[in-house]
Amino acid sequence: MVEMKKPYTFTTVDDSGKEVKVDLSDLFAGRRQLIIYHFMFDPSWEAGCAGCSLIGDSLHALEHLNSRDITLVCVSRAPIEKLIAFKKRMSWTFPWVSSYGTDFNYDFHVTQDSAVAPVEYNYRDEAEMEKRGTSFAAKGEQPGLSCFIKGDGKDIGEVGKIYHTYSAYARGLERTSGYFGWLDFTLLGRQDDKKGRRVSARRDEYTPEQLKGTA
Repeated sequence: MVEMKKPYTFTTVDDSGKEVKVDLSDLFAGRRQLIIYHFMFDPSWEAGCAGCSLIGDSLHALEHLNSRDITLVCVSRAPIEKLIAFKKRMSWTFPWVSSYGTDFNYDFHVTQDSAVAPVEYNYRDEAEMEKRGTSFAAKGEQPGLSCFIKGDGKDIGEVGKIYHTYSAYARGLERTSGYFGWLDFTLLGRQDDKKGRRVSARRDEYTPEQLKGTA
């Protein structure tokens, strides 16, 4: 557990559609624990990452988390207007806020830019990534997940303080999407494309041929 001492401000919209600023504590929505999925969406993009979109398709019935005093929120660097437009396109309902213009993504090692912060991804520095053949993760947006808890002054931390308890990256995120599990049951498995990508399109970008027979 690491106490969160640096303040962060995020942008979201209220029920009327008006942009509002919130802080990390607000993202808990009154619950004890918070899961943030670092959804890859660079400010210059017009759509979110295809792989992260697969996970977005899995984020239904969050009541199963809420009932256990957990809030799940997606955070991306793209401006809030782009997030809202893409969320509408994909018919998603999960909470999604923008960290545009803040250090949040850099501090949690999901946006890589050596001019802003030392490069680190999946607990490895740039030299280690180069050695392992994963230098592609040393630049730009990367996926991740981070967990937080509010102290209670009894069993965990001090009252009112927020603690970072866990982060996962890269293939450590696969359990967040049930689709990989379904594919793993089959004889042909995940059927990665020729470039080795596990997901190459968003749900609404598949061709009629790929979706033949879909109910």
